[in-house]
Amino acid sequence: MTPIQTTKMSNFRWVICALLFLATTINYMDRQVLSLTWKDFIAPEFHWTDGDYGTITGMFSLFYAIANLFAGKFIDWMGTKKGYLIAIFVWSLGAVLHAGCGWVAMTVEGYDSVAQLGQLTGDAAVAIATISVWLFLSCRLILAVGEAGNFPAAIKATAEYFPKKDRAFSTSIFNSGASVGALAAPATIPLLARAWGWEMAFIIIGALGFIWMGLWAWLYDKPAKNPRVNQAELNYIEQDNDLAEAQDRDNMKEEKTIPFFQCFTYKQTWSFLVGKFMTDGVWWFFLFWAPAYFSDQYGYTSDSAMGIALIFTLYAIVTILSIGGGYLPTYFVDKKGMNPYLGRMRAMFIFACFPVLGLFAQPMGAYSAWWPAILIGLLGAGHQAWSANLFSTIGDMFPKSTIGTIVGLGTMAGGIGSMSINLGSGKFFDWAAAQGANFQFFGFEGKPAAYMVVFCICAVAYLIGWCIMKALVPKYKPIEID
Repeated sequence: MTPIQTTKMSNFRWVICALLFLATTINYMDRQVLSLTWKDFIAPEFHWTDGDYGTITGMFSLFYAIANLFAGKFIDWMGTKKGYLIAIFVWSLGAVLHAGCGWVAMTVEGYDSVAQLGQLTGDAAVAIATISVWLFLSCRLILAVGEAGNFPAAIKATAEYFPKKDRAFSTSIFNSGASVGALAAPATIPLLARAWGWEMAFIIIGALGFIWMGLWAWLYDKPAKNPRVNQAELNYIEQDNDLAEAQDRDNMKEEKTIPFFQCFTYKQTWSFLVGKFMTDGVWWFFLFWAPAYFSDQYGYTSDSAMGIALIFTLYAIVTILSIGGGYLPTYFVDKKGMNPYLGRMRAMFIFACFPVLGLFAQPMGAYSAWWPAILIGLLGAGHQAWSANLFSTIGDMFPKSTIGTIVGLGTMAGGIGSMSINLGSGKFFDWAAAQGANFQFFGFEGKPAAYMVVFCICAVAYLIGWCIMKALVPKYKPIEID
C-alpha cells in the first residue's frame, strides 16, 4: 500500500496536460490553414476544383496514415521528450513551407509575378493547377510526417503522468485542443490571409510550433525524474502499481514491449483500429470541408463576418461540450463501480449517438445556415468525447511500453478512413455538381445532394464502429507480456 503523505501534493501533471493541449491546438491550427484559405484565396489563384482540393486533403490523410505506421514506434524508441520535439519541428517546418508554393509555381512556369497566375486560362491554367497541387502535396507530406507524432507522444505522456482513472479526463482536455485550434483558426486565419496574403497565414501559424518546442524542452521530464513533481504527486500518479513495482521502478530494466507484428494478433488492437478507421474521417471531413460548405451552399466566404461566425460557433459547441465527455467514464467508474473499460464503452455508446444529429444538418439548412453549424457542432462534440475515450482504452489494455506503437497504428487506420472520405468527397462533389438535377437524394439535387449523402455516412459511422469494437472486445481484458 502507498505510504501516507503529509506533504501537500504538487499538481505538475496538469502543467504537462496544458502543454499537450497547446501542442494539439497548434497541430490543428496548422492543419486548418489550408481549409480556411483554399476556397476563397488559393483556388482562384491556382484554378483548383473540389477534386483538386479533395486530392490534396485525401493524400494528406494517406501520408498521415503511413507516417503513423512508424510514428508510434518512433516515439517509443526516442522517448516522449525527444520524440515530441522532433515531431513538432518537422510539422512546423512543413506548415511554413506552404507559403512558398505560389513563388515556386510562378518560377517553374516562367511568369513574372504570382498575381499573373489567377488570370490564366486554358492549358496554362491547367498547368498551374497541376504543378500547384504537386507542390502543396509535397508540403502536406512534410506536415503529415510531423503531425503523426503528436497523438502517440501525447497519449504516452498522459499514461506517464496520470493514473488510469484520470486518463480519459486528461485526454479529453488535451484532445479538446483540436477543437480549440479549429475554433481559433476561423477567427484569425482568414483575417491574416485578407490582410497580408494567404502565405503569411501559413508562416505565422507555423511559427507557433517553434515557440512550443522551447517550453517542452524546459518543462518536461518523466515524473520520477522531474523536480517539479513531489513524492505525494508521484504516489498519486503511480497508484495503479503495487508497492513492490513502485519501489523497484528505478532499478528495473526498460519495460518489455510487444513486437510490432505481434500487435496484430490481439483483438484489442483490431478494436482500436476499427474505432479509428470508422470515425476519424468524419472529424477530418468537417475540419477540411466545413468552410467550403458554408461558402458553397450559403455564399458565406471564410473571411466574411457571417462565415467566421458560423465556423466559430460550430467549434465553440465542440469545445464546450467535448471537455465534459472525459468525465462520464470517471462517473461510471467511481459512482457505478464499473471497471475502466466497461465505463468507457458505456460512455462511448452515448457519444456515438450524437453524430446521428448530422442527418438533419442539410435539411435544416433550408431554414438557416445556423442549423447546420449547430448540428455539426454537436456531431463534432460527440466525436471529440468519443475520441478521448477511444484513446484511453489503449492505456486500459496495453503496457505503457507499447502505447505509442498502438496509437500510431490506430491513427494510421484513422488516416486511411480520412483519405477515403476526403478524396472520395472531392471527386463526388465535382461529379454531382456536373450532374445537377440528374442526381437527387432525399429531396436534394446536384452538389447539395452529394453533401447529404456524405452527412448520412458520417451520422451512422460511430454506432457501427462501436458495435464492431464491442463484438471484438466484449469485456475488460488487459494484455500481459510473459
